[in-house]
Amino acid sequence: MSLVSPPQRPSDDGPKGRDEGAKRRQIVDGAREVFLQDGFDAASMNEIARRAGVSKGTLYVYFDSKEALFEALIREDKREQAEQMCRFDHRDADVATTLQAFGERLLERMLRPSSVAHLRIVASVAAKFPSIGRAFYEAGPEIGQTRLGDYLRAQVDKGVISIDDPVLAGGFFCDMCKHLLLPVLLCVQQTPTSEDIARHVTAVVAVFMRAFPLTDAKR
Repeated sequence: MSLVSPPQRPSDDGPKGRDEGAKRRQIVDGAREVFLQDGFDAASMNEIARRAGVSKGTLYVYFDSKEALFEALIREDKREQAEQMCRFDHRDADVATTLQAFGERLLERMLRPSSVAHLRIVASVAAKFPSIGRAFYEAGPEIGQTRLGDYLRAQVDKGVISIDDPVLAGGFFCDMCKHLLLPVLLCVQQTPTSEDIARHVTAVVAVFMRAFPLTDAKR
């Protein structure tokens, strides 16, 4: 039996905790560079430590494996992106305009080269490390669908629009928007312009509003 205690995870409380939080952010930022440059399989903890400017021992105090580090990176990045994109004003009853703005924000973010690169990496490792795929889904697409569903439910409750399952409808909307993603992901097409994105979302909104019409009082 070992008499040596394992390294303790840093706390986020107090001034020391804030310093530890900054160190963790430093590691995650370094890891992001390495994963995007080398991919998951080729990335090494040695290179991540070097890029982050920390010792390998310090790196392992925060993350006990490359898989855990990548999962944390995915959760933090996707959650931050979701928080930025999924801000809905439930008082705004202009559903079409709200959907247009959200769809454009969603695609502008998803089609960025760094976002596409992250998705390719996640797709390549999710079968071997399902927790990484789960992290990506829960911190990104699931939040977006749920937040949009909450907005749509608020409009249903106010009698603005007729939808039986707002969360499912929100998923339909997001999936229709993502039609632009697959050709880029597979390197079939170049990244669409902002004008291309706006036209695509406009078409998606039109289909959505036909499927889930406004109530007679709001037409």
